[in-house]
Amino acid sequence: MTSFIGGRPSIVGDRAPIFWTGCLAIAVGVALHLPMFADSIAMGGHMSHMPMDPWMVVGMALIGIGAPLACYGALPKHRSRHSATAGTLYEAPDSTPFTRSHAAVLLVLFFGLVIDTMKPATLGFVLPGMAREYGIPRATAAYLPFVALIGTTVGSFLWGWLADVYGRRVSILLSTILFVATSICGAMPEFRWNLVMCFLMGASAGGMMPVVYTLLAEIMPPKSRSWVLVLIGGTGLVGGYLAASAAASVLEPGLGWRSLWLQGFPTGILLLALARFLPESPRFLAEQGRDAELEEMARKYGIVRREAVEAPVAPAEIAGRHRGLTTALVVAALSWSFVNFGLLLWLPSDLQEQGYSAELASRIIASSALLALPTIAFAAWLYSRWSSKWTLVGTIILTLAGLGGALLLDSTLSSRFVMILVIAVLIVGVNGMIAVLLPYAAENYPLGKRGRATGLVAGSSKVGGVAVQGFALVGLIPTLGGAAATLLLPMAASAALVAIAGRETRGRSLRELESS
Repeated sequence: MTSFIGGRPSIVGDRAPIFWTGCLAIAVGVALHLPMFADSIAMGGHMSHMPMDPWMVVGMALIGIGAPLACYGALPKHRSRHSATAGTLYEAPDSTPFTRSHAAVLLVLFFGLVIDTMKPATLGFVLPGMAREYGIPRATAAYLPFVALIGTTVGSFLWGWLADVYGRRVSILLSTILFVATSICGAMPEFRWNLVMCFLMGASAGGMMPVVYTLLAEIMPPKSRSWVLVLIGGTGLVGGYLAASAAASVLEPGLGWRSLWLQGFPTGILLLALARFLPESPRFLAEQGRDAELEEMARKYGIVRREAVEAPVAPAEIAGRHRGLTTALVVAALSWSFVNFGLLLWLPSDLQEQGYSAELASRIIASSALLALPTIAFAAWLYSRWSSKWTLVGTIILTLAGLGGALLLDSTLSSRFVMILVIAVLIVGVNGMIAVLLPYAAENYPLGKRGRATGLVAGSSKVGGVAVQGFALVGLIPTLGGAAATLLLPMAASAALVAIAGRETRGRSLRELESS
């Protein structure tokens, strides 16, 4: 049974001493890296090729011991067997109000998404200073985002699986532990060590997002689920990018680029402390015999035991529908990733090659990006009030229209108004599409597959980044028109596939969705 502290469930159960011992070892290990970093501030934060002092060596050893201890302590003793309670679901009734407990979960998961997004977003701010300090060419420095994006892709698949096998909160805890441990990336004196730590950092960042959507889908009141998933996910992503740029402007001038990695230490510790406000998925609690926590969830979140709706179709037909839907969502995620990482990533360089100044190119993109937040709010409204399926299809079609605009004649695109309009349509479509895609995936799969399915879609949304960074390493950098022409067909195919294989989730309970 799970232990209680002050009437509130503790973060972990019977292995709590092992978990906290591991966390303490990690925290002390990271802290022992800070004296060497502090000594380097007088030299502009340069630590390149400095020999590790004894404290740093001890710190690395403590992290190496603490990380597996904390992971072992966080895992429950028994894996959940979802088939054992296939006829029972735990869900809030449609009439359940949105309470302070729901709001607390939202705030914690929003914070988790922000610091999760900050990790890859910080790469762009870190690379110039890192390349100067290590004295490496730009082509060599490009291995850092390449390795990080591989890590996020792997993390999405891995943490989705862990969330299905051991629970949602456990998966978030493990991701947070890696947040803290990999913050020592900012104190590495050798570039190769940065690559290793950046891969692990990417793995932790990639694991958070799909699990957040999955947990939100399972504990939010049905009438609030749709808008919450889209709004909190979209604003979390935008908030992460804003937080990364704000941290760079505040920390980097005085403390150097390394401080942007080291900030993962305090933010990770804070997220770990806030994790006590996160519940576990109710069906996991039931399967593990944690009845006291189920009673607590009934009081706070309105979660009750409900018999599953009898499936009107055969299980084989349901499995076939899921395969078709998975294909559609994966194609959509892959298409999005290539537009986001392959077209928009190189857009500033492409605009400058077309004769725009660097300042003007940045201004054009910034003007278009101002539409990101209202786009997310509008997408959340459409998703919850109109149609989840057709909102996703609509954002894909909007992105498709932006790609078509990029294929206009050079004489037409030479007009600043036309160029801003094309980029704005692309940015609005891309932001709306990713804001809707993962919430839609989280709603469409049964408990035993929800984490893995959402992780698969999330991982697919990173594949384009890995591929594009790989192309860049060998000198294959796409132009705006060339990338748009290549991506037009797969984006159109994803719209058609979602329109055919997708289903409506708006206003439907998870138990109803699981049976169809």
